[in-house]
Amino acid sequence: MSKNKSKKKNTGSPPLSVRLSQCMIVKNEEKNIERALSWAKGITIEQIVVDTGSNDRTVEIAKKMGAKVLHFTWINDFAAAKNYALAQATGNWIAFLDADEFFSPEDAKKLMANIKQVQTNPQLRTNYLAIGCSLYNVDDSGKITSIIEQARIFKNNRQVRYRGRIHEGLTIDQSSIIWTEEIKIIHAASKENRLEAGKWERNIDLLRVELAEDPENLSYKAYLADSLKGSGDEKNLAEAESLYAEVVESGAGSLVYPELKRKAYAYFMNKYTSDPAMFRECEEICRKGLAEFPDLLDFEYFYAYSLNNKGDYAAAWELLVKCEARLEQETNLAVSVYVSADPTLLYVQMALAAQGLGDVKSVIKYITLILSADKTRTSALCPYITTLIKNGASTYELASLLGSIYDMNDPGDLLIIARAAKECGAIELASLITKNAKEILGN
Repeated sequence: MSKNKSKKKNTGSPPLSVRLSQCMIVKNEEKNIERALSWAKGITIEQIVVDTGSNDRTVEIAKKMGAKVLHFTWINDFAAAKNYALAQATGNWIAFLDADEFFSPEDAKKLMANIKQVQTNPQLRTNYLAIGCSLYNVDDSGKITSIIEQARIFKNNRQVRYRGRIHEGLTIDQSSIIWTEEIKIIHAASKENRLEAGKWERNIDLLRVELAEDPENLSYKAYLADSLKGSGDEKNLAEAESLYAEVVESGAGSLVYPELKRKAYAYFMNKYTSDPAMFRECEEICRKGLAEFPDLLDFEYFYAYSLNNKGDYAAAWELLVKCEARLEQETNLAVSVYVSADPTLLYVQMALAAQGLGDVKSVIKYITLILSADKTRTSALCPYITTLIKNGASTYELASLLGSIYDMNDPGDLLIIARAAKECGAIELASLITKNAKEILGN
């Protein structure tokens, strides 16, 4: 256990033994339900699945796996469905993950150890209602796309319920959560699921209902901005940007979830870094964001990006070195959505800053890291070849260095090098690589 953020009120003295119930609400999750239930087998006393209207094999599979399946008529209210599931639980602790979320077998064991630590320690048992950990969003290939903090493990307590038709949250404050770096939830939302027909429209409609009842709620506005942006409909982008701007301009003391405020800032940072003509705006929004969220890794990265854009390579390099050190040393970067998920973003900026400072050794180092992560990235390979040529590397030296990254017996790898070499004018290297490829194919 670590990151004990603060302490809370006495919640009584429950039994020292841990009886864990798993709860979830589902609809048409036949592709995920087996994995969703498997991780908890052997550590839970019950698995409660509340179905909200599936017309596939979700219910059938869940029953075969021994889950207790109940039905709840969908009333456009996620909190209502989840609270119905909670009311069925008999354990003294509850794990509430979605059907596309799971713990690894190793982390499931660590989870139980964490719960037992809280349950058997009188001080922890008194002060905390929930255990929080990092949730890793991964794409179809298993690549991490973002990391956020979530509290999904909590005591079966009447004080603890969900609130909100959508983007529902637990009715406990942050001081009641003890955070651990030892376990992580994997959220494997497939592209198919993210683009599910009607999903975004449903979310947008629900959020508009919430805002009609609470028109000044900045968190709902931020959630609505996310859904409008996520819908992929260009006609929604102007409204999304307007809502993000309102959230950013609300000031440091505004009542909006920090995670949502950070996302609003990041929206503009992303937008401005993609347009070199707006580096001044990017620098300004980064300064403002860092004033509100000091030392936030992603914001420091974007700030360094803006400094590179305006040619202040020394300042950019100093900040990027700091970011790299944090990335290597810190074990929990849950509030970093971009850099911790894809460190090559940082390495690209470090290579650019080093190039601007004339630091050839660092240019080669960071481009090597980039290519080691993705050898098809010709946008990095071309500067790598060009830098080496400018610094006197011969064709054979180039080929030897590239051999530490690419398989020189693989025609596919050789084709990547040859194309990049032609693109940056290294004709002799392109010819040598092409010749080798032909010889390999000839054999």
